[in-house]
Amino acid sequence: MIPFEYPEHPLVRRPGPQGYRQPASFRPWLRDEFSFRCVYCLRREQWDRATSLDVEHFLPSRRFPNQRLAYENLWFACSRCNSAKGDRLIDDPSQALLSHEVIVENDGQIVGRSAEARRIIQALRLNSAEAIHYRRLWIEIIAMAKQFAPDLLLELMGFPEDLPDLSQLRPPGGNTRPEGVAASHHARRRRGELPATY
Repeated sequence: MIPFEYPEHPLVRRPGPQGYRQPASFRPWLRDEFSFRCVYCLRREQWDRATSLDVEHFLPSRRFPNQRLAYENLWFACSRCNSAKGDRLIDDPSQALLSHEVIVENDGQIVGRSAEARRIIQALRLNSAEAIHYRRLWIEIIAMAKQFAPDLLLELMGFPEDLPDLSQLRPPGGNTRPEGVAASHHARRRRGELPATY
């Protein structure tokens, strides 16, 4: 079980909520869309409730105000990565940070195999001493839990208990891809299809 394993395939947005007046209103949709992890560093909600993961604008809203409430421009990211990114334009992490382009070593260092991945790693300081230490620590915690505490492993590598029920949400502008709700983590858990860990 690998705590920092980037997705195999590029992100394809499942639902398409529209019409909210505040970016924070998209939060339950984004939590589900990004599997309760930071799109950049893969920090999980389950590990660090004190450090919030929240709505982030891929195209900075100050520079692109017309994209402030566009769902496709909203990401789920931790405060550290969001702060490091700031108002800069970077490569699309949902296309560049994939399992065949990015490897996290056991010592916590991230190795980018493509120029795009390396640019994101550098821009967000994902190999700073603090970031490497954080990842190494969690790699060791997960390894110990796997060996000695299987219940703790399930808690740390499993999905949050409070999975958002997207079928109950009513975006003011509707959902342009309503079929995506059936692929949500809550719906998969209800059907018995959600794995115990990921």
